Amino acid sequence: MTPGPDDALEAGVESWLGAIGAPLHQTELTTVGVDLAVRHHGRHVERLDGLTPDTEQEWGGHRFRTLPAVGELLTTFAAVNDVHFGEEVCGLISGSDIGPVFRSEPGEPPYPEVMNAAAVAEMAAVDPAMVVVKGDLTSSGTDEEYERFRAVYEPAFGERLLVVRGNHESYNLSRVASDPFQQRDLPGVRIVLLDTSIDGAVAGTLTDDQLDQLDATLVEADRPVLVFGHHPLGDRTSSEASDRDFGIDVDVSDRLVELAGRRPRFAGYFAGHTHRNRVRRFAGSGAVPWVEVACVKDYPGAWAEYGVYEGNIVQVMHRISTPEALAWSDRTRHMYEGLYHDYAFGTLADRCFSITVDERS
Repeated sequence: MTPGPDDALEAGVESWLGAIGAPLHQTELTTVGVDLAVRHHGRHVERLDGLTPDTEQEWGGHRFRTLPAVGELLTTFAAVNDVHFGEEVCGLISGSDIGPVFRSEPGEPPYPEVMNAAAVAEMAAVDPAMVVVKGDLTSSGTDEEYERFRAVYEPAFGERLLVVRGNHESYNLSRVASDPFQQRDLPGVRIVLLDTSIDGAVAGTLTDDQLDQLDATLVEADRPVLVFGHHPLGDRTSSEASDRDFGIDVDVSDRLVELAGRRPRFAGYFAGHTHRNRVRRFAGSGAVPWVEVACVKDYPGAWAEYGVYEGNIVQVMHRISTPEALAWSDRTRHMYEGLYHDYAFGTLADRCFSITVDERS
């Protein structure tokens, strides 16, 4: 059977089938930033503001430490991935009977429209300097789906958008948003966005030209460089098949780790594709985080905010929290025999963390 664009999830999800799912409505500490915390209890949201950065906190049984804010805040930007305009069935993997699957109910707007409209509104409220959309803009790679993506995101962000395709486009031979190398400078940080997708394929790679261009920009950069792409880093030693077969191919991944290890300006790599929150680190690249962020379209329904300070950069994952979005994402947490929550949500350290700038520059 020829693999489809969602088969990247199957191998990763299968590794969780022996786990125990979280209770249906336990209170979850979702987000911790430099001065805020957010928790969810089913569809109920509580937010605690005005906290002191880098301090231990206790909130209704949750103990946590706020993220540090080292020096002046220089800029804020945001990112999303796996928005899937046009998708009609959530949780369906070709050739698999793992369930349940979910659809919008008759009379309801399509769930990608609900989730993306809410994500755009929440990101717009923080007035980001830039919004990075790192792949899977569509479900089937059609022009109609791509135009719907543009109709939702471009009015809100215009020239602040930086967009690349994912496997749902490349697998269906769409060339939209296929610029191999994009770069923008913001105060205190350089953003590089790579097209990691391969026409007709689910997995990803990078070309020699892309790696050479990345190396060159790291050499001449006068600030930390954050690298974004759709596919996460491959890992030939991982027990998860998805790490070996569905990310950036393992040979190129080894080269990317080596590049990060010898170029101090390489401050982190940020991907989507797996629909989960996860941070990995590798011996060859030291403290550099290799990050995956959960999708917009289903549980937990995520977007990431990045605060760039003089001495550190923080990622803060936000769960999309309009009532309509929570109604959908709370339903879809039960995909894959009820274990999707554990797979997709990750730990607090996978969702919200700090990168120390002066150690990498």
